[in-house]
Amino acid sequence: MPPLPRILVTGAAGYLGSQLVAALAQREGHAGKLLAVDVRPPRADLPAGVAYAQMDVRAPELTALFVERRPEVVVHLASIVTPGPGSDRAFEYSVDVGGSENVLRACVAAGVRRLIVSSSGAAYGYHADNPAWISEDQPLRGNESFAYAHHKRLVEEMLARWRVAQPQLEQVVFRIGTILGASVANQITALFDKPRLLAIRGSDSPFVFVWDQDVVGAMLHALADGPPGVYNLAGDGALTLPQIAERLGKRCLVLPAGLLRTALALLHPLGLTRYGPEQVDFLRWRPVLANTRLKTVFGYTPRRSSAEVFELYLAMRRISPPPPPQGPGKR
Repeated sequence: MPPLPRILVTGAAGYLGSQLVAALAQREGHAGKLLAVDVRPPRADLPAGVAYAQMDVRAPELTALFVERRPEVVVHLASIVTPGPGSDRAFEYSVDVGGSENVLRACVAAGVRRLIVSSSGAAYGYHADNPAWISEDQPLRGNESFAYAHHKRLVEEMLARWRVAQPQLEQVVFRIGTILGASVANQITALFDKPRLLAIRGSDSPFVFVWDQDVVGAMLHALADGPPGVYNLAGDGALTLPQIAERLGKRCLVLPAGLLRTALALLHPLGLTRYGPEQVDFLRWRPVLANTRLKTVFGYTPRRSSAEVFELYLAMRRISPPPPPQGPGKR
């Protein structure tokens, strides 16, 4: 196994970041080579030998930190996945898009060799004409009505410009499917916790899942042998909403799209639901990620399929109840 390069991880205290840092800390010779960066204080389980910097990715001081530490590889995970109370679109944009631009500038200033970025299948957008299986050559159309999808699209458009302007900075960009694992809790798992699963008449709403340990595994592969490029990161296959409901032992509440859109438009402004009318498209036109390029070009094959990941998620839920969704921050 080749020596570990100097690595900096943003969003390192988040769900994925903490798991990636833990995996890296198991490598021999990691001491002095790992810097975890997050706006939050360090976690109590921060591994020994891992340096920590509490810093916002938007901070002007970020470039000085990069230049001081001289990382060879940067893993950029910091983004707002589940907005916290009081969050607004401007704040989320400043972190997702502005923070990513700040990281790019810091990478170039510090002579970083490779940048690994967690994007999302949401960058393709939720559209009626999405193909049954979306490959990486499909256009990015993240809907403006979804902050997360739109921001991922804007970040990827920015990354593409930087690939042309700064070709010395290699990029590995993962468009990640719905992440499930032993302790995941997010807006999607919150939908599964409802007494009945909300479904749109005429749509099977397929989900592609990816095991959190496969996300970590793909990122570890990107540190060594994985070639630069853009890759969908998802398990094989997909599960429709009726299939998910069957596995949960629940029924679907099937509603016409127009009726649901009208109801959410009335209830959301009153604070009676966290979901707005745009959620109809989120459920109705889900992008289903093809992982062929991940396996054949990047050289990483997910160890669990979508169905196997969901079964693991269910098994862990039976052992312990799901935790509350994470606050702002990060994957």
